Amino acid sequence: MLYLVVCGAGPAADVTVLVSAAKERGWQPCVIATPSATRFINLEELARQTGRPVRSEHREPDEPRGSLPRADAVIVAPASFNTINKWAHGIADTYALDILAESVSYGVPIVAVPFVNTNLSNRTPFKESVARLRDEGVTVIFGPGQWESHPPGTGSERAAAFPWRLALDLATNGGTFTPSSG
Repeated sequence: MLYLVVCGAGPAADVTVLVSAAKERGWQPCVIATPSATRFINLEELARQTGRPVRSEHREPDEPRGSLPRADAVIVAPASFNTINKWAHGIADTYALDILAESVSYGVPIVAVPFVNTNLSNRTPFKESVARLRDEGVTVIFGPGQWESHPPGTGSERAAAFPWRLALDLATNGGTFTPSSG
């Protein structure tokens, strides 16, 4: 079971690329979207592709528990500025952030790929958040020689090069960079 946590950022519309690649490798992908991401993705297409509804909200109190099997790996892509900062500081005010907060303690590989512009990535809180997540064992594909931020206003141009397959390679490889993965 592979959780794909999708945030509201430019590459989110192409998460079907990751779903297809994951299925080809034998994963059972399950898409979990932040509330903002639901405006970027095609919920019906992803439900059809995965065989599961896209989850973006907590269940209602009268709904049965346990509808989502525990993950064997988690990919957070694209990871927004807000999600990276909230996750690193223990703020779980959405279903996606609840899943991420708990997943760190399960000991499964977690790979995050931020999609932020340089004005945001240069902020001290973001840098500290990336470091905190790495300290907790999250593989964050971000920085020189990996995936880098883009100048403000150029996100749509950069989205086409988003490293979906690298994130999947790392999740499959236990979150460890190897010479062939980056």
